[in-house]
Amino acid sequence: MEQEEMVCTACLFHLPKTDFHMDCNNDSVQLLKGKFQFKFACSMLYLSSGSLVERLIYHLKYNNHPQVGYYFGRLYGKDLLDSPFMEKIDLVVPIPLHRKRLNKRGYNQSEYFAKGLAKSLGSKVDSKTLIRRTYQSSQTKLLTFERFLNVEDAFQCIDPEKFGNMNILLVDDVLTTGSTIASAANELNKSAPSCKIYIASLARAKI
Repeated sequence: MEQEEMVCTACLFHLPKTDFHMDCNNDSVQLLKGKFQFKFACSMLYLSSGSLVERLIYHLKYNNHPQVGYYFGRLYGKDLLDSPFMEKIDLVVPIPLHRKRLNKRGYNQSEYFAKGLAKSLGSKVDSKTLIRRTYQSSQTKLLTFERFLNVEDAFQCIDPEKFGNMNILLVDDVLTTGSTIASAANELNKSAPSCKIYIASLARAKI
């Protein structure tokens, strides 16, 4: 899919970019602060109901267009190279899907976003070491505290030595309450305490 077919030039220009990568106290940082240890967090776009961003996320996740994630990952990776709050990233790690959901969807949308980021950052993607060991239903209709309970202990790092002393960029498609990112990051903090964690999401949504 070419750029114009994915997002027209005019629409791309008017996308609601956050510029969080240039703000050390941005909204994503504030959301996640105190939930786990991390160095920096940022999100590329604001997500609101009925918006172009919502439609893009829908196509990315449910309409068999993983290239949307890769495309925006490439774009955002270039922005992150200019961020004064990001060190050189060694590994880009996407939030994993449970194998049942992966088999149903056919791909992990966050992995494509991660691949795009890694391409621009000159980093590698690791989509094997962090796994999702529990299967949860959709969190869309859950309250904030229910979301945290729903993903508690959901992830496992199966080879912690791979993450030792690494600068890791942990990525997801949408950051809403931070429950999923927090669960995954806490597992990394516990199993590979020497790694430094950075966070990036394609979109920042509020409920």
